[in-house]
Amino acid sequence: MEPINAVTQTEIVQKLAEKLLAYYVFPDVAAQICRRLQKHMEEGAYAAITAGEEFAQTLTEHLRFVNQDEHLWVRWYPDPLPDDDDSLLQNEERAAEFRQRARLENYGIYKVERLPGNMGYVDIRYFYRPSWGSGDTAVSAMNFLAHTNALIIDLRQCRGGNPNMVALISSYLFAGEPVHLNSLYWREEEFTQQYWTLPYVPGQRFADKPVYILTSSNTFSAGEEFAFNLQTRQRATLVGETTSGGAHPGSPYRLHPHFEVFIPVGRAINPITHDNWEGRGVAPDVAVSQEQALNTAYRLALEAIMESIGQPTSTPLNKLLQEAQLALEEARSAMEAQ
Repeated sequence: MEPINAVTQTEIVQKLAEKLLAYYVFPDVAAQICRRLQKHMEEGAYAAITAGEEFAQTLTEHLRFVNQDEHLWVRWYPDPLPDDDDSLLQNEERAAEFRQRARLENYGIYKVERLPGNMGYVDIRYFYRPSWGSGDTAVSAMNFLAHTNALIIDLRQCRGGNPNMVALISSYLFAGEPVHLNSLYWREEEFTQQYWTLPYVPGQRFADKPVYILTSSNTFSAGEEFAFNLQTRQRATLVGETTSGGAHPGSPYRLHPHFEVFIPVGRAINPITHDNWEGRGVAPDVAVSQEQALNTAYRLALEAIMESIGQPTSTPLNKLLQEAQLALEEARSAMEAQ
């Protein structure tokens, strides 16, 4: 791989400025960023950089200096990118590779199980587009969990995804009329798109039963949206750490055969708070370390299940109560041992 020279750096920075001014969700911020990039060029901030990866990392740091937007980054690739000037999301080869990755990751749903005490648990790492086949996987997961008495949704390693998948899974957690979850404003179209729970879902909803969401400082983007939507609707209890703080959806653009930039082209607008979690993250209702989050939520959920059972009126309920009591004792012992 040839070293990055001054001519290539200048071309990349110029193309980067063009894309920012054309697409970044906040035009005034884009102008500030571009002025800083130009100043860095004039001061020779990139003169000693010859490696592509280092140049991309440095540009990313400079892009984020103004408003710390974690959705804004430059990336270097050793292999050439598709020769498309528009958004790389439209490139068929890239899209096919992304869909393959989605399938190999089981469409972001890594684990679904029933824990002792009739507790549902699902580990979601990414909210892939329902139209790619992930919708069927999500429906199967939610139906598997339908008859549990409480639900833990683990988003501690969730790195983002698609708002339509967020809406689909959320639809299983609400009953009755559709609920307005979130809106996204898109700069280029000057259009605000609303996202609601669905009036119909295949199978059974998990409405009116306790839901706990696990978060960490790594929870990002669509994972944060899911948590924020349910928290503001008082539908779930968040347990864990404050999330990363990225609320601006975006798109990748080609800058050079080996460089791309991801630019936020929209922003989230919550219908309850009329703002979003950009820059500050989503704060949990119960603040604990991400390592303690599952055990903490499990104990809270078991206590809620036992309270809902009360005095058992049947043999199965009595058996469930005993199972929940034993699981709670083990969870408490595990917490004390830490």
